[in-house]
Formats: sequence, structure tokens, C-alpha cells
Amino acid sequence: MKISEIAEILNAEALCCKDKLSDEVFSACASDMMSDVLAFVKDQAVLVTGLCNPQVVRTAEMMDIRCILLVRDKHPDATILALAESKGIVVLRSPHRMYIACGLLYNAGLCGGEHCV
Repeated sequence: MKISEIAEILNAEALCCKDKLSDEVFSACASDMMSDVLAFVKDQAVLVTGLCNPQVVRTAEMMDIRCILLVRDKHPDATILALAESKGIVVLRSPHRMYIACGLLYNAGLCGGEHCV
């Protein structure tokens, strides 16, 4: 699924790396615990989280996550966005809560980890 499709489905705003909205992601991971994300081990994914700090970007970089989706309309500071921009990671902001965002993405056909075919 293209990152632009995720943004459309979730009424999300792209906060950085808008030139990468046509990139594809193949699965999703949702967590506010970065240790759980590190155990996810899927490349080219979207990370759905309410955590809004630089560790999210650093974790995403280590796991080859292409897009961070901040739920609950979180507003990252300039430091987070600059770090994400330097790593080429799209940051989206959606008004939805995590549960709803995940459900909408799942219904649109985005799989989650081991459930990918």
C-alpha cells in the first residue's frame, strides 16, 4: 500500500518527506513500546504509535520502517521531524486513536507482520 493511501484512509497530514508519499509499505506494526517494535522484524512497514519522541525515529531507522504514523493528533517537535527527514522516514499525523487507525488500515488490506501473505 502506498503511504499516500494510508494518509488518505486515515485523514492524516504528512509532516515531512512528502516526496516519499508514493513509496510502498507492506505491513504495519502498532505499539507505544519500542521494544515491541524491535521484536517486529518486518522491513518496509508503517509504525503506528502515540509515542512522540526521537527514539521512535531511531527505532524506525533500525527496522527499515518507511513511515511513522502518529495517532491521536500528536504534534512532534522540530527535532523529531528534522531527524526523520534526515533518515528519509515519512511522518504522518492522524486524528484517529490507535485502535481505529489499525482497524481502518487492516480493512483496507494492510497486513500485520506474521499475518502477511
